[in-house]
Amino acid sequence: MNPNAKPIRYYWITLLVGWTLLATAAAVYARIRSIPATLAVPLALAFLVEYPFYLLPGFTAARERFLARGRGHAAWLLAWSGVFPWLIYALGTHHYNFPALIVMLSIAVMMSFWYVMFPAHPVTDLLYLAIFAVIILVKVFARIYPAPMPKVDMSVLGHATLIRLLAFSFVAFRGGVDAEYRFMPNRREWLAGLKWFAFLLPVTGGAYWALGLVKLRPHPLNIGLAIGTFLGILWVVCLSEEFIFRGLLQPWITQWTSSAALGVAISAVLFGSVHLGFHGAFPNWRWSIVAAILGVFLALARRQTGGIQAGMVAHALTVTVWKTFLQ
Repeated sequence: MNPNAKPIRYYWITLLVGWTLLATAAAVYARIRSIPATLAVPLALAFLVEYPFYLLPGFTAARERFLARGRGHAAWLLAWSGVFPWLIYALGTHHYNFPALIVMLSIAVMMSFWYVMFPAHPVTDLLYLAIFAVIILVKVFARIYPAPMPKVDMSVLGHATLIRLLAFSFVAFRGGVDAEYRFMPNRREWLAGLKWFAFLLPVTGGAYWALGLVKLRPHPLNIGLAIGTFLGILWVVCLSEEFIFRGLLQPWITQWTSSAALGVAISAVLFGSVHLGFHGAFPNWRWSIVAAILGVFLALARRQTGGIQAGMVAHALTVTVWKTFLQ
């Protein structure tokens, strides 16, 4: 299904199906983690409120409806939508504080209005991505969304909000993006993703082993958790990272340098560099090297297919294998 070629009803169908699955997953997760209902309800509600806005950048008809009253009006709605999930979380878990509200509102307004205020230009584009990267790398959302109880990480909700603010800004306000922000790969893209996964697995696996990173899990994840991991990684981590590194940076660098090889190489190095802080150890050169090697293959997949979805599949399969079998 290509949502960019479908009527708005496909957005509503995806929304209703997703709400059902998210509510079910939240109930199961709360039972597994022994989260009390007084805490589980507001946490689940925060994710359910975020979900329709998270879908918005990936559905053209829904984006057009959102933009119907003008860019300024849409930017304000987008900014306030970034604060709603935090308010539900903060009030429901008694973590509300005014400084955190100001930080969350400032991020939402800045990310929403960037391309309303500034024109598309290499300087403004790179500065916008740099701000996005800083927010992620300094772990702002770990402070804004403190864990309401041990092993319940809510910062992912902030990351989801930030991702869709960036994606909507590029595809709806800036425009001219040489990548289709789309959740579901088509048949050709699934097959291409499987092919590139087969190509990259022995190389990245060899690098992973040579750098001393291999540590097997005593018990691999069961098939249900592995599938859930794959889908979560595909639609959150991989969609956002492939959109930024292979959908934006790779073609920009190729254009600026007039070299496809430099577009592949530099985007892969940048992809590796953002993993320097992986697992809390900075600089984590070993992880950065493996990520850069992975980035080369994903960039080649982008060059072959002309889109980011095949890379999403290969990327998600790689991460799923790692999480399933390795610590």
